[in-house]
Amino acid sequence: MSASTENPFAGSPFEIKKVRRENSAKTIMLGAAILLIVPVLVIVGYLFYKASPVLSWDYIWSDPGPLGKSGGIWLPLIGTFYLVIVSLLLVAPIGILAGVYLNEYAPNNWFTRVINMAVTSLAGVPSIVHALFGVGAFVLTLKMGESLIAAACTIAVMTIPVIVTATREALASVPMSFREACWNMGATKWQTIRTIVLPNSISGILTGVILEISRAAGETAPILFTGATAAVAINTTDIGYKLMPYDLNDRFMALSYHLHVVAEKISGMPEEMKYGTAAVLIALIVVINSFSISLRLYLRTRKKW
Repeated sequence: MSASTENPFAGSPFEIKKVRRENSAKTIMLGAAILLIVPVLVIVGYLFYKASPVLSWDYIWSDPGPLGKSGGIWLPLIGTFYLVIVSLLLVAPIGILAGVYLNEYAPNNWFTRVINMAVTSLAGVPSIVHALFGVGAFVLTLKMGESLIAAACTIAVMTIPVIVTATREALASVPMSFREACWNMGATKWQTIRTIVLPNSISGILTGVILEISRAAGETAPILFTGATAAVAINTTDIGYKLMPYDLNDRFMALSYHLHVVAEKISGMPEEMKYGTAAVLIALIVVINSFSISLRLYLRTRKKW
């Protein structure tokens, strides 16, 4: 066989062109992904660089000083934890149970379609509108006053569409054959949901929970009129008050609102105090999301399919 003989395994011109197009598309998509990641890394790096003069354990553990120009951010930080935990305890059971009903029990009729439309519409309502609803419904009508519980209820109403939608999508991803096999064994619908459907969809449900946590920690408008305050008078020399400074009926400090105050409302604020609050808020969200994502990945490895 001569050296000039063509390779019989070489691709045709059409196949070569198709591979080139595939590689070009992959390169363009990779570039788009990099364009998304690089600005985020630059912004976060810049924030932490500007905040580096104050970032320390003392800054996190100390309470804010007069007008927030000195001291630390412990009270806003622990207030954010309280807000996230209380709102999650309120919204997670309701959102998950509502998602289970809509996906597993609800018939395809006008009532179900109205509920779906309401959930979709609620997800698109601006956060400031939720704040005004929280004032009218929880602060005034239910007599909660401006308090932690009123702010948590407002956050719960705002984030419930996220958990309902994530729950429905997670449940719908479980193959119907799993349900049919369980029914053929004589199990009831609730037994099937409890033992088969929910365990195999828990990782997807956690996606909605992760989004709820991030939004609750970073929102300012819903807590602006419902319970957040720029300063509180609490004796934090006692370790008990240090770790549990707020009751459900108390006004509270939160990192997002504290950042709004130190960045916009107080003149002469040291620049590092603004960036320090922003850096800690971002770090808090990243840590919570990282833990939740790790838990979700662990649960996915335990799937039977």
